[in-house]
Amino acid sequence: MPVRPLPALLTSALALTLAALPLAGTASARPASSSCSAHAIETAPTSGPDVKALCAALAGLPDKDATAALIRVGGKGSWHGAAGVRDLRTGAPALENARFRAGSTTKIVTAAIVLQLAAEGRISLDGTVQRYLPGLLTKDFAPITVRQLLNFTSGLQPGASLGEDVDDGYPHRFETLTPEEVVAASVAKGPDPDHAPGTHQRYGNIHYTVLGLLIEKVTGDSLAQQAAVRIFRPLGMRHTSFPAGPDPRIHGPHNRGYDWIDGKLVDVTEWNMSDRFAAGDMISTTADLERLVFALFRGQVVPEPQLAEMFTVPDIEGATMGAALERFELGGREIWGKTGARPGYHTVIAATRDLSRTVVYSVNSTDAKGDGLAIAQRFAFPAFNR
Repeated sequence: MPVRPLPALLTSALALTLAALPLAGTASARPASSSCSAHAIETAPTSGPDVKALCAALAGLPDKDATAALIRVGGKGSWHGAAGVRDLRTGAPALENARFRAGSTTKIVTAAIVLQLAAEGRISLDGTVQRYLPGLLTKDFAPITVRQLLNFTSGLQPGASLGEDVDDGYPHRFETLTPEEVVAASVAKGPDPDHAPGTHQRYGNIHYTVLGLLIEKVTGDSLAQQAAVRIFRPLGMRHTSFPAGPDPRIHGPHNRGYDWIDGKLVDVTEWNMSDRFAAGDMISTTADLERLVFALFRGQVVPEPQLAEMFTVPDIEGATMGAALERFELGGREIWGKTGARPGYHTVIAATRDLSRTVVYSVNSTDAKGDGLAIAQRFAFPAFNR
């Protein structure tokens, strides 16, 4: 991706921040933080996170790639830090407790609800979409199981969207596209002509959009309410929720999101995400998502044997994902996690299976829908250095 010029807005805000805030002993343009003080770096135990590397990742924010970053590392030793600005217009420092659009990390919650329903005997993972949502698919479709939706092997083609990228979507950011409309567009395309259900893994939102409709049909309740009573409230995730329908705002404290559009850095904080629904509509905080990963991996959200579905990659060439979670290898460690990206916000949840190391971050990336690997290499990989 070509490097885009630093616009006057960001340059002036950065200059304001650097001029206004003390820099001695800090890793960023925000006020000095004990997390990245010289003392904290020097005294960090070698058995815990690589604090020096984590602080280096935060250094210099805001820059052309991100305006703010919030990182929490847990497991054997813990660390948290924040850097950058809350708002480019004012240069106010980033809020570490900020709420943000969690993007596709929402799929972890959706999968957990479905697996809970399976544990309760209310659905079968081998049951079909045709059984639970009669009439949703045409007769052209072979049976598609709940498990195939969970592990992205359903064969459904992508549904409708209001833009393939941020530039295309921005003019439509206050429009509404319902989950039913998203799925109807997928169904109109017909089955995948090259892959029958269960034979090919292709990541996409459409699988989880259908799962959201299934949750609502089986429970007779909204996805948002089911997520609240089954996961958010029991785990104490007090700052996590789904927007009220097409509400484009992030309620509560938050850092503003920006993205490059036509060569300019544009505020993209307000955006109706209703079309993402069960695939990516959640709003959360790093502390809440850290609670989720610990409880989930410990079996406190989904019981065995259903939890095993999240860590089971189908025996298909090229497959890397179980139910919502993807398997990675980094530095000889097996890591399970999920990324999420919405305009102005990039999120990661990742952990070793034994929870010896976890990381959650929210980065106000100026190209959040672009090269997510570059963001993860900077802000997540250092958590697994040792």
